[in-house]
Amino acid sequence: MQLYAGIDLHSNNSFMVISQADDTVVYQRRLPNDINSIVSELKQYQDQIEGVVVESTYNWYWLVDGLQTAGYKVHLANTTAIKQYSGLKHTNDKKDARWLARLLQLNILPTGYIYPKEERAIRDLLRKRCQLVQQRTLHLLSLKTLVERNTSIQLSGSSIKKLTSQELKDILPEDNIFLAAESNLKIMQYIDKQMMVVEKTVLKQSRPNDVYKRLLTVDGIGKILALTIMLETGDIKRFSKVGNYASYCRCVDSKKISNDKKKGENNRKNGNQYLCWAYVEAANFAIRYNSTIKKYYQRKKEKTKQIIAIKTIAHKLSRACFYIMKDGVDFDVEKSFR
Repeated sequence: MQLYAGIDLHSNNSFMVISQADDTVVYQRRLPNDINSIVSELKQYQDQIEGVVVESTYNWYWLVDGLQTAGYKVHLANTTAIKQYSGLKHTNDKKDARWLARLLQLNILPTGYIYPKEERAIRDLLRKRCQLVQQRTLHLLSLKTLVERNTSIQLSGSSIKKLTSQELKDILPEDNIFLAAESNLKIMQYIDKQMMVVEKTVLKQSRPNDVYKRLLTVDGIGKILALTIMLETGDIKRFSKVGNYASYCRCVDSKKISNDKKKGENNRKNGNQYLCWAYVEAANFAIRYNSTIKKYYQRKKEKTKQIIAIKTIAHKLSRACFYIMKDGVDFDVEKSFR
């Protein structure tokens, strides 16, 4: 008898349903979020279970890793792609878990990528670096605005990073305003130090391979961005077409078209936000250091907004990197930016 298990995962408990191929439920129970308890309950059915479905929530790592270690074939459900009948008047955890198992039975379960455990920690450390970069930018812009608002002096980002507390005091002599600005400056300086620690740790642990080396041939992509792109992408073979990869990187438009007219937008946030950030960063650097890309960007900027022109560069870089990772070729700027 073939059995299918669905687990509706929450922050402090999980509801598990095990059902047969005809959707008959043979087991249902709410369990604490303890891997030993869940594996113990599954053990009596282990030889018959074809697969276990787990919701892709923020806290799935421990459950998926534990189930895989116990020998189960685990599927990570893509919750944003799962639809239930809109006419339902009542749903609960039991129905949700049963629906996950049913989708697996019917072989129509939308799944997410289960990133290899051994590389996940480094990837997540790079994600923390990305968060630090964004926080540093937030404080930099706040300090820049504060100075300009009170003095009309426009400081560049590079000059702000070089400021000392005394130099800032000379610019903003009023005590309260200085304290506010110095708070931004000191947090920026601490973030810079912590980012250096993270970068050194990541580079020390990383094992450069052919994909990593070829990504470095792309103008605008350095060591950290190359590692970010490689680790966030994972197995490039999971993307059947270059368009699928560019979409996953959030480098394509989100819109609904009917009768050649725009009727709205789809989910713009569907995809990987860290790859989107990485390619936008790479685009900004590429524009600065590659004359061919700079000329392409300038032509685009004349016809559209600056941010759209940068996203166009990011889109082209994502497509180029797809072929670099898939076919093992070096970057060809003439082919990518004709």
